[in-house]
Amino acid sequence: MEDGLSRSRRLLVLGICCSSLFIVGLDSTIVNLALPSIRAELDASVTKLQWTIDAYTLVLASLLMVSGSTADRVGRRRTFQAGLVLFGVGSLLCGVAQTIDLLIAFRVLQAIGGSMLNPVAMSIITNTFTDPRERAQAIGVWGGVVGLSMAVGPVVGGALVDAVGWRFIFWINVPVTLAAVLMTALFVPESRAAVPRRIDPVGQVLVVLLLGGLTYGIIEGRSAGWGSPLIIGCFLMCAVAAVSLVYYERRRDQPLLEPRFFRSAPFSGATLIAVFGFSALSGFLFLNSLYLQSVRGFSALHAGLLTLPMAAMTVVFAPISGWLVGHRGPRVPLVVAGTMLTASGLILSRLTTSTPVLPLLIGYLVFGLGFGMLNAPITNAAVSGMPRAQAGVAAAIASTSRQVGASLGVAVAGTVLTARLVGSFESGFVDAAKLCWFIIAGCGLMVLVLGLITTTQWARRTATSVADDLVKVG
Repeated sequence: MEDGLSRSRRLLVLGICCSSLFIVGLDSTIVNLALPSIRAELDASVTKLQWTIDAYTLVLASLLMVSGSTADRVGRRRTFQAGLVLFGVGSLLCGVAQTIDLLIAFRVLQAIGGSMLNPVAMSIITNTFTDPRERAQAIGVWGGVVGLSMAVGPVVGGALVDAVGWRFIFWINVPVTLAAVLMTALFVPESRAAVPRRIDPVGQVLVVLLLGGLTYGIIEGRSAGWGSPLIIGCFLMCAVAAVSLVYYERRRDQPLLEPRFFRSAPFSGATLIAVFGFSALSGFLFLNSLYLQSVRGFSALHAGLLTLPMAAMTVVFAPISGWLVGHRGPRVPLVVAGTMLTASGLILSRLTTSTPVLPLLIGYLVFGLGFGMLNAPITNAAVSGMPRAQAGVAAAIASTSRQVGASLGVAVAGTVLTARLVGSFESGFVDAAKLCWFIIAGCGLMVLVLGLITTTQWARRTATSVADDLVKVG
């Protein structure tokens, strides 16, 4: 059915998927510029602010893989529409939350809906664009939209917070999701995997325990005490869940987390690159919002406008990255991404309470260039060579690694910041944040190193071998 779609219809499907996913990516970062307003109105601590962001990204990361395999079984369009509805309802409720705990709870509902959108939309795109070159170009557009949505979130968030209040950063999603539900029903064809994958409840529980234990331990470790039974128990549970997950999934015919994928060096590398790259992004946005508003005294709109150069560079370089991946391979985009993210972290580590605007903008421009080059090679590595029947699972793993990185970036940045904070928040922020910026630079360095390793001839041979094995097994 998908193979018979006209080019204009295929592009329309791509547009619907990208527009819907734009708001999901937007919601991963749009909240950052509202953090000071939420902190003031709902009397939220830094830890609660971390959870406001991580409750969303953590649930996304936990459920993306099961959503991808479920969509392959019950129907991708049906799952996509259900996700849109839940996301819209969650957004509506976030906008009326009267306490920080309620806001966090409604962010969880948002994320449950969002988890049904990202991998499912990628699977729809993969099954709609059957020509390899056309598919690579579509994936490039997709990767650019995902990156763009996360980059422009602070600008949109700042404008809304200043103009109509922080609650509208959630309410803006409602009409978009309603329109997307209608457009999906009219123009997106239904599709399923030829051989549906069985549900893996044990694997799903182990993923939740692994990610939840790790994130909770990092965020709550300082307040509860790193040596407390609760935090030690969290990290112990995380370790046991990780070992059990590998052991259990290797013995399943249709695992939630397909271990054979990770025998491909480009796939494994892309997963780690996504974790490091998106850790850098989320840490950057979390720190930058607090610095510009709480330390420098800029309004939310002004702070958002100052980050506009970063968003602009992402807009410019994301499609360039997609073109380079399609025509030259992923090495150049990954090398540029890693180099620029590292440089940006080093530049921003020199911030003071009175840093002129020009050095700030240089740091933002460099970061935007690096992040703009990052997404297309990650997404392409996730689905290249994979059987179309497993497109949902492969795309879900890549999406999960992004959200894991986003969760860890906020968790680590917030924890390091509060641990090093001396005196008042406003006066002690700059010194406390220096180590955080160095950590972000380290994430960029890991992107560079992994990008070089996973684009060698040896790495390409491992990808070919895995693809052949998956086709043989079926």
